Amino acid sequence: MHAHVAHRVRVGVSIVRNRSVTATEYCAIGPQTRSRIRRTATRLCSVDSWKRRVPITIWLPNYSWEYLLRDMIAGITVGLTSIPQGIAYAIVAGVPPQVGLYSSIFPGLVYMIFGSCKDVTVGPTAILAALLAKYVAKSVDFAYLAAFLSGCLILLLGVLQLGFLLDFISKPVISGFTTAAALQIGAAQLKTLFRIKGSSGDTFISALINFFKHITTVQLWDTLLGILSIVVLLLLKISKISVSDSSPRWRVVTSQVWVYLVRARNAIVVFIAAIIAYILKAKGFTPFALTGTIDGGLPHFGPPPFSTTVKNKTIDFEEMLSVFGVEGLVMPLVAILESIAIAKAFAGSRTVDNTQEMIAIGACNMMASFAQSMPATGSFTRTALNHASGVLTPAGSFFKAMLVLLAVTQLSSAFYFIPRAALAAIIMVAMMSIIELNIVKTLWKNSKLELAVYTVSLVVGALAGLEYGILAGAAADAARALHAAARPALHVTQFKVGNQDCIALMPLGVLSYACAEYITHSIRKHALIPTQLVVIDGRHLHSIDLGVAENLLTVILDLERKQHKFLLWNFSEKHQKLFKELNPQFGSRLVNGPSIDQHVLGLDLIRRGNGLLVNAID
Repeated sequence: MHAHVAHRVRVGVSIVRNRSVTATEYCAIGPQTRSRIRRTATRLCSVDSWKRRVPITIWLPNYSWEYLLRDMIAGITVGLTSIPQGIAYAIVAGVPPQVGLYSSIFPGLVYMIFGSCKDVTVGPTAILAALLAKYVAKSVDFAYLAAFLSGCLILLLGVLQLGFLLDFISKPVISGFTTAAALQIGAAQLKTLFRIKGSSGDTFISALINFFKHITTVQLWDTLLGILSIVVLLLLKISKISVSDSSPRWRVVTSQVWVYLVRARNAIVVFIAAIIAYILKAKGFTPFALTGTIDGGLPHFGPPPFSTTVKNKTIDFEEMLSVFGVEGLVMPLVAILESIAIAKAFAGSRTVDNTQEMIAIGACNMMASFAQSMPATGSFTRTALNHASGVLTPAGSFFKAMLVLLAVTQLSSAFYFIPRAALAAIIMVAMMSIIELNIVKTLWKNSKLELAVYTVSLVVGALAGLEYGILAGAAADAARALHAAARPALHVTQFKVGNQDCIALMPLGVLSYACAEYITHSIRKHALIPTQLVVIDGRHLHSIDLGVAENLLTVILDLERKQHKFLLWNFSEKHQKLFKELNPQFGSRLVNGPSIDQHVLGLDLIRRGNGLLVNAID
């Protein structure tokens, strides 16, 4: 039975390869094709496949009271940080403060259903807020539409399983972009921290120029509160109560409580600053710029705006898309890069399903846009806090969302007294943790070209804007890849076999059309001695383009007329076949074996024999 089936398969393959397939012959191979399609469809439509795309169906049936307690503690801890950060990032983006809170609620609820990484906490981030700010300056409706469009694009990439496209954005580009974003966002907070006049600036340089231009307008009380908040946050971040096995129980308990207080340091600083501002205002003294009224309650649920009004002029959906332009594609790109990078950082030995993360982040943004949310993605700060708090499942996002929801619906009036300088301090301290300068030393030692890519991303991002920074970095990285293709590595070794001077040239990797002239020039440059034997070692050559092979043949034949000798050693069978097709007489130069010595000596014997024959004829 098995032999019969195998025979039918062989017959079918032979028919397909050699000639057209008749209806009768199709019957021999048709069942195999249908079987393959059926297997693929079964795999895609199976219960396990759908469960993998909706991870809550996997972990929720096994949920326990222990999970509930630990997820609740982690969710509340993260929620205490999400509230001040949500307000702060909303201010960075230029949207109403409550939008930052809505963006911490609804994306988190969606991620609980579709997210595959228990630690990731989704919400507004400083980088996305900074990218969004220039569009919101025209109308706040751009924030909601940006969330919808980003979600649709990311979700589409996930459904089509195009996560591999992110592999083309290298580590130096991401690091340079992230550092430029941190510098820009931190510099933009100087206006609020010192309460100076003028614009906060759209770039790092413009923010610094504005700061020094209006430095005489610095307000003393905001400056003192902002700097004091930064100092307290940094001190809390590094502080801890040491315990040992012999420590009394009260010290151990105090140490554990202190850990949670440190994790909630952002909320503590904001709370204390708000209390101080409230007491001073009650006494008729308002020294700080305050957050002001926050429109609490639930958001307006409905589709994102597909038209808006800018300067008393109504612009339609097409015009809104033109405002975003190509630069608008940076937002969804950054959103998914941030989230997947964070998921991988906290996944440990577990693998991260890039496709599922793209589906989750896409769904978060698309669905949250119906609840007046700005673009959201994974936050490194809050994810680290979630991980440190011992979260066990994505349900931690639910408890975080519920705490923020409680705050925005029942405690919104209390947010009025939060000093803006304290929020600026929180943002600046958060930016300190994402500036990547250690990579500069590593790149300097190992790859100057990658350091150049990092520098381009950083400098262009700081001078011209973050969107241009990541685009310039990607372009520089592409140029680096093209340079590597045009200038492949070529190891050169000189040696001697008997009385024969030899030089071995070993190309590595791929010889593409871009390096055709470079390779021939390198061979001519190293073949200096006329009687020298040139060995081209093909052991580590994976691919060679037709144009490169033709150029090699040309230069070899030319140099042989000048008394050089060539051997092509250990080229793969397909490469040998290519050379023979280009020149049938070239086969004598193609040799294989563990050692080149025997071939060199054999070539020398042939040369001597030819010399003796010439002398005998003479």
